[in-house]
Amino acid sequence: MEPLPAFDTDPRAVGDRLRRLRQERGVSISELADRAGIGKDALSGVESGVRSPTLETLWAITAQLGVPIGAILEPPPEPQIMRGTAMEAELLEVFEDDRVIYELYRVRVPPGLTQTSPAHHEGVTEHVTVFTGTLSAGPLKEPLTAGPGDHISWRSDVIHGYRAHGPDLVRATLLMRYPVKP
Repeated sequence: MEPLPAFDTDPRAVGDRLRRLRQERGVSISELADRAGIGKDALSGVESGVRSPTLETLWAITAQLGVPIGAILEPPPEPQIMRGTAMEAELLEVFEDDRVIYELYRVRVPPGLTQTSPAHHEGVTEHVTVFTGTLSAGPLKEPLTAGPGDHISWRSDVIHGYRAHGPDLVRATLLMRYPVKP
């Protein structure tokens, strides 16, 4: 199955923002590609807008830059929908409090697929409240399980994943908490 692009917005605008963030941090394209675990050509393609990256790729890149994924997306007039291997996330709101940035998502995880997400930068946490279905999520070595009405949270500065158990679609909210690097 061909991976879906992470979003429906103009990839050139995302690439421009990504390049600006990389350059502001004084990181070469080779160094960022290496740290994010992707090819230099792939990163160059994302920055130039000729490649539509997956959600997993964007999270790997932004984690190495120490920014939330919302930093490379244009603030949408309507919720922005992003797609991963097994997860659809609708960015509802981004807000800041002191030295922390929060992103609030509405997520859907269909049964039968597993989403593996790269580690975010140090101190990032994820908080999920499940409304329908049963979700297994969190660090790959120690996943947590939540059903309707349950809440789970974990440090997501490690490789982590999402998987729906059983035949039902999981509907949930995801709050990502990003401490701002000094």
